[in-house]
Amino acid sequence: MTAPRPRSPQPKQVDAGIFQAEISSFALRLAAEGKAAKTIRTYTEAVQWFAATHLPGRASWEQVDSQDIQQWMAWLLDRRYSSAYASNQYRALQQFFKWLAAEDELPDPMDRLQPPRVTDKLVPVFTGEELTRLEHACAGRSFAQRRDTAIIAVFRATGIRLSELAGLRYDPGDPRCSDIDLRQREITVRGKGGKDRIARIGHQAARSLDRYIRARSRHPQAWRPQLWLGAGNREPLTAAGICQLITRRGRQCGVEAYPHRFRHHFSHTWLDRGGPEGDLMELNGWASPQMLRRYGASARSARARRTYDRIMTDT
Repeated sequence: MTAPRPRSPQPKQVDAGIFQAEISSFALRLAAEGKAAKTIRTYTEAVQWFAATHLPGRASWEQVDSQDIQQWMAWLLDRRYSSAYASNQYRALQQFFKWLAAEDELPDPMDRLQPPRVTDKLVPVFTGEELTRLEHACAGRSFAQRRDTAIIAVFRATGIRLSELAGLRYDPGDPRCSDIDLRQREITVRGKGGKDRIARIGHQAARSLDRYIRARSRHPQAWRPQLWLGAGNREPLTAAGICQLITRRGRQCGVEAYPHRFRHHFSHTWLDRGGPEGDLMELNGWASPQMLRRYGASARSARARRTYDRIMTDT
């Protein structure tokens, strides 16, 4: 299975013209509220794209009405962007116009609109055989092999976000500056909005991390606070670097692998095995039950298929 993607990527550099001043102020407000840098970028890029594409000839935000928003959604869907992607663009605009209405005392053109209906899709999860192939692709004693094995093991055991895994710190001399506690099998994760939470790992993931940390101690840049270091004398891995290595390991063994698929797999497995929904929300750092509904549907589907095999046996 492949990750759901829009037909083509959203332009990263667009000219919002006379509308840029308000967009910049909106970004400042989001930053003051403690929103993550990625969230701020996603929201502002969506508003910039809307302004550059659908507001030529307009003199001010006051001239924007609900029909403009509806035309923008129709434009996205007509160009085969997914309904989930269009919905995300809608919610970014919704936050902007809510802020603008309060800031400049303007009418909110989205006040009575509804977001595009998102088509539910089954969550892509790994098979046991695929996970085994990934483990074998990283097998070995080299620094990169120990590191990649540990990264995959932590992803599999926790389902944490890519940015959260990339941001992990390690300092063997000061536990207060380290996010890894192998004795307790716990990882301190900094989630969205700077909120910390504790993620638990199993014994296998702890062993993989221990092997990597021992290899890390001999690395030329072991003094750095980032947990994940580059091979050789390279600098620590960024989120993009981790994403690339996961994709590369997947290609080596013929598995469609990307970081977020591990999050899907973890959540699906938890619910499929009867894990409490509230505990999953805590472990995943979810503030809203919306994601639970997605993963719950996937787990229910898996349970229903197993029930079929038990009940509808050939006689």
